[in-house]
Amino acid sequence: MRQAPVYLSVVVPVYNEAENIEALHGRLVAELAKLCVSYELILVDDGSVDDTFPRLRRLYEADPHLRVIRFRRNFGQTAALCAGFDYARGEVVVTLDADLQNDPADIGILLQQIEKGYDVASGWRVRRQDPFLTRRLPSMLANRLISWATGIRLHDYGCSLKAYRQEVVKGIRLYGEMHRFIPAIAAGMGISIVEVPVHHAPRRYGRSKYGLSRTLKVLLDLLVVRFLVGYSTRPIHVLGPFGLGSLLLGFLLGLRLVYEKLVEGHNIGDRPLLLLAVLLVLVGVQLLTMGLIAELLTRTYHESQDKPIYAVRQRLDREQGDEPLAEPALASRRAP
Repeated sequence: MRQAPVYLSVVVPVYNEAENIEALHGRLVAELAKLCVSYELILVDDGSVDDTFPRLRRLYEADPHLRVIRFRRNFGQTAALCAGFDYARGEVVVTLDADLQNDPADIGILLQQIEKGYDVASGWRVRRQDPFLTRRLPSMLANRLISWATGIRLHDYGCSLKAYRQEVVKGIRLYGEMHRFIPAIAAGMGISIVEVPVHHAPRRYGRSKYGLSRTLKVLLDLLVVRFLVGYSTRPIHVLGPFGLGSLLLGFLLGLRLVYEKLVEGHNIGDRPLLLLAVLLVLVGVQLLTMGLIAELLTRTYHESQDKPIYAVRQRLDREQGDEPLAEPALASRRAP
């Protein structure tokens, strides 16, 4: 039989949350029932080593809306979200944490913003209930740095409670620890983003999986995201200016040394400036060569996978039929 269309997919990465999982499921079911929409719950067990999966199995047997994905080992939150996105069937995909710090009651607020026409509704933990020095302060600094580097101004990149149109999450690929950068990466597709204040509760059971050790990973991933957002289809624009600058500076220094040798009669063989000029020219040539190779790799990547360098929002074509953007409306997708 053909399955009924699903409007909402709720994706939750889970890792060693045995004490929270049943309460989380109960609150999600209660809040989603109030929305009166067709939905599915996708809980991704990211290699838990406690009693999480047996409890998920019991919940699965009792709830027809629940789908469970179990990893062979712990791959990380980014991988868990990717798996949830791949299996999600809903027109709107909502993500949140399994530690009960995100409030499932806020899902309806995010959906209202999606219905207004936004592609991404991102939660903002205005009154975050976490330690200041180890969690909130590093997060504040990271949010400002990410906003400056990506050009997408958000107060709370780290909030997992977000809502996406399906075409947003289906059109991106994530690696490493890049789940927190989804709005910035998706912004390259020309999407619209709104930030919504949401509730945040202190963790009652279990322990946080994050700490200060994650800071270095965020900084490294930020470099990758900055490149992907601005230069993924034109890498020569990153390496080219440095290569040309180095080449030009080395050439000018070389001209200066030639002038001193031929006109002023100075000995330049033992001058450190000569070594610097030669080094700058070589570095400039290498950077330009790397940029050209990167251009070839970029073209190979896009052409071999038939991957476009653009994202279409709407198509009007008499030959192949119009494909207008579907604006989801909550009232038109009420569950029977």
